[in-house]
Amino acid sequence: MQFGIFSVSDVTTDPTTGRTPSEGERIAAMTKYALKAEEVGLDVFATGEHHNPPFVASSPTTHLGFIAGQTKNLQLSTATTLITTNDPVKIAEDFAFLQHLSGGRVDLMMGRGNTGPVYPWFGKDIRDGVKLAVENYHLLRKLWREPVVNWSGEFRTPLQGYTSTPAPLDGTPPFVWHGSIRTPEIAEQAAYYGDGFFHNNIFWDMAHTAKMVNLYRRRFEHYGHGSADQAIVGLGGQVFLGETEAEAKKQFRPYFDNAPVYGHGPSLEDFSTVTPLTVGTPEQVIERTLTFADNVGDYQRQLFLMDHAGLPEHVVLEQIEILGKEVVPVLRKEFERRRPAHVPSDPPTHASLVAAGPEAPHHLVEPAREVAEAAAAAAQSDN
Repeated sequence: MQFGIFSVSDVTTDPTTGRTPSEGERIAAMTKYALKAEEVGLDVFATGEHHNPPFVASSPTTHLGFIAGQTKNLQLSTATTLITTNDPVKIAEDFAFLQHLSGGRVDLMMGRGNTGPVYPWFGKDIRDGVKLAVENYHLLRKLWREPVVNWSGEFRTPLQGYTSTPAPLDGTPPFVWHGSIRTPEIAEQAAYYGDGFFHNNIFWDMAHTAKMVNLYRRRFEHYGHGSADQAIVGLGGQVFLGETEAEAKKQFRPYFDNAPVYGHGPSLEDFSTVTPLTVGTPEQVIERTLTFADNVGDYQRQLFLMDHAGLPEHVVLEQIEILGKEVVPVLRKEFERRRPAHVPSDPPTHASLVAAGPEAPHHLVEPAREVAEAAAAAAQSDN
């Protein structure tokens, strides 16, 4: 199972000191967190994509490329890449280039985005959000899988005889997650293509998370990619660790109360009860995180938000150290102990996708449709 951290890249004033880091300081700090993640044995670093204050992560592939040059094992990902407002042609180029830079240590999470004003900034209409996600992602798959693309759709100019460069590393497109916290159509999209589904449940109760994940699992099986429990699932979460629960809450409370994402709302205690936020000892974090699989089934990736709400750099680095050294080793062991043999431990990686060969469903533009058509043709020939 993969464990890692993600950042939403907020530039937030430290409520205990009144100091606000500069954008450059924040970007440098995020880089340090990624390097620390690799140092302590975590598997993944993911960055969000935002185009509005107080966030700075407007160019994820630029940042991930910089991190790739300083790491050897860390999987680089996004949380999320905006499939609605980015041009699929540019996404295809950027992530294939990042594949080559990183030696294949890259996947990405597609999302619609939750900031309404971003759409008109990039010439799009938020009312078309789901349709944009569907059309743009289908085009992206073609760009990564067909050497020459002829295409026309509703939301961009047609392509005629177009070749995306560079081609994916080893002729193998990166694995894709679809991230959504409330949109069933995105869970359906992930299932249709046999991609991963990531529910970033830092805001939601586990019943809602389970409902979305189980929809994806049922549809994954429906489209013939495997049994429901073999579907590729990732979850988000947030933790803050201390030697005692009381100490952790005392230190984290002012940051929680002023957080740009969820501050000035429910109390820390209420929010921790309803959502996966866990503030306490390593043992409490382990115990709480293990319950996630009781609700959504055995899953393959767990990412934690560690640097939100103005937490000082040295505190975040300490938190990542504790997470990597005291929490994740136990979680790895316990999650694998309960996992059935037929359920994948990890999501697909570049190495596993290359090993599967060029005839694997991953290389099909529409695996659900093409496998179904092949099966129907075979059945017809038997008759």
